[in-house]
Amino acid sequence: MTSGDVIRLLPDSVANQIAAGEVIQRPASVIKELVENAVDAGAKNIEVLVTDAGKTCIRVIDDGRGMSETDARMAFERHATSKIREAADLFALHTMGFRGEALASIAAVAQVELKTCSSDDGLGTFIQISGSQVEKQEAVACQRGSDFSVKNLFFNVPARRKFLKSNQTELSNIVAEFERIALVNPDISFVLSHNGTEMLNLPAIPLRQRIMGVFGKKLNQELLSLDIDTTMVKIHGYIGRPESARKKGARQFFFVNGRYMRHPYFHKAVSSAYDNLIPVGEQVSYFIYFEVEPSDIDVNIHPTKTEIKFENEQAVWQILSAAVKETLGRFNAVPSIDFDTEGMPDIPAFENSPYTVAPPQTSFDPSYNPFNTAAVSPSAYSSASATNKETESFGQDVREWAAPKGTSVRSSMNKGGMPDFGRSGNYTPSFGSHKNRVEWEPLFEGLERTSSEPDIQPEEVQPFFPESTAWGQTSQEDAVVPSFSGEENEKQPQENSMRHYQYKGSYILTSVKSGLMIINQQRAHIRILFDRYMAQIESRKNASQRMLFPDMVHFSPSEVPVLEEFMDDLNALGFDLSSLGGGTYSINGIPAGIEGLNPEKLVTDMVQTAIEKGCKVKEEVQSMLALSLAKAAAIVPGQVLTDEEMNRLVDDLFAVSTPNYTPDGKTVLAVLKEDDLEKMFK
Repeated sequence: MTSGDVIRLLPDSVANQIAAGEVIQRPASVIKELVENAVDAGAKNIEVLVTDAGKTCIRVIDDGRGMSETDARMAFERHATSKIREAADLFALHTMGFRGEALASIAAVAQVELKTCSSDDGLGTFIQISGSQVEKQEAVACQRGSDFSVKNLFFNVPARRKFLKSNQTELSNIVAEFERIALVNPDISFVLSHNGTEMLNLPAIPLRQRIMGVFGKKLNQELLSLDIDTTMVKIHGYIGRPESARKKGARQFFFVNGRYMRHPYFHKAVSSAYDNLIPVGEQVSYFIYFEVEPSDIDVNIHPTKTEIKFENEQAVWQILSAAVKETLGRFNAVPSIDFDTEGMPDIPAFENSPYTVAPPQTSFDPSYNPFNTAAVSPSAYSSASATNKETESFGQDVREWAAPKGTSVRSSMNKGGMPDFGRSGNYTPSFGSHKNRVEWEPLFEGLERTSSEPDIQPEEVQPFFPESTAWGQTSQEDAVVPSFSGEENEKQPQENSMRHYQYKGSYILTSVKSGLMIINQQRAHIRILFDRYMAQIESRKNASQRMLFPDMVHFSPSEVPVLEEFMDDLNALGFDLSSLGGGTYSINGIPAGIEGLNPEKLVTDMVQTAIEKGCKVKEEVQSMLALSLAKAAAIVPGQVLTDEEMNRLVDDLFAVSTPNYTPDGKTVLAVLKEDDLEKMFK
């Protein structure tokens, strides 16, 4: 090698560490590789034991085929694999691992111990490796299968270890990887324990029961079966009912040939089938499994093999979309007309009867107008009633019932042809006998009016704006109102110094010295509530309101660690949660002042937000909780406010330190300058 040569081969230990940077990113990556290897080995029982979220120790025990002494040693060499012989084998893969990078990468950044046996005689091999260096290899007594122990992950790469997140976050990632493997292998028994506590125990059961075992039995009511078989692809699994849609926390999984994958393009195919069935921005759960020819996909395009390329993506997209729509229609998840009479009672058809019933005959005066009092006279009333025998009979009954003896109904009628209850002192109806007469005249005192008087006296219409000042303006005697602008925070308006106007239940308009201020009432309320909840978390003195009937909420094993991480902050806000085991919690108390909200949905959304944002610093978690609760408890657009409520909202807004923006940076208020207003009317 001359002095001008600068390119050289890397040592295997360095090359393995570079590969580990792509394949082994966190403890969850170790779980994924080791458990997938156990699945490939034909194991029927797999147990995973984790200590300190995998930072201290990860142990994976299986009852698979195991390895011989030579295979156990070769397995840790780079690109050593039993599944690839030539390049063409890359396009005919039926196993999870195939590149031979996993064990070599793990051994490069951790201290690994392996006990394995490939026979039933109980004599196996023990290997100890640290940083790619084999420290010990000897015979040992062990059961058939493999037992991997990975200790002190990234012990020789301190920079990588420093960037690991909190134990709760790393444990959540471990459980998420464990769930994906368990969902695609329902015929294998899985057990997951953390620090000696069992988190998941999933026996070998059918797929639908496996899904419920991971995410709770409540999910069973939301799932619809999906099944379609074509020459190109076979698709089966479950999709959620439209009524189960939610903004956060939907369980969405794609699997192809027993491998978990992310595929935004196929996700669009599923979500488009729910158009006009679920609200915008909400999602449903789905568990969809693809079976295709290995030659039609390429799983070797990403180090973690979660991104997979399909040869006929557009055709598969159409098949998937049609399958989802067909399932929704088959289970009446969309409006339909059902003509199925199977199982319905036999109702005989109507037959003509020899007996006919004539419909009743009616007669009426089409020119009669009860509201035209001037055109109807007593004589007209008499002649109109005389033309109808039934009406005459009815009128006779009325006269006999209502009119006193010696008094005619016609004599007691007013000019409009109706009984004059107000003037005729002789018109006293009789009920049964004269002894029980009811004097009607006192009941109608003060109602007498001439026929020329209008029936309704219009009320005096009051002007909308006060006479003293125009709307939104202040009088000379009022205190001077400071000017507000979007660039600088100014003082709060004086109470009762101005009037506020609400526009379409969403904005509050108020006059200020510099022009017209427009406030988004929902964002203003979020800003106020956020500061209030943050103060409650810091003081730990928020009042909790006990629930008469506690709500039950279930979390998946991957969500439980996230919930436990900020449980103290939830208690500070006023939530009272108690664990019932198996990921189920009882909500015994909620913060005072949020009555009417769904506590179960509220807590679930907080957990999902924490998972999405990956909050690590405690202050960030507290801010996230306060913002989530503020958005849930804030007034909604379209809510009409009274003058007092608007005054209080504006006063509280300008009492906070930063009224111009919400905690997540959205504009709360804007000012339309007076000059701009005048330009509109030139």
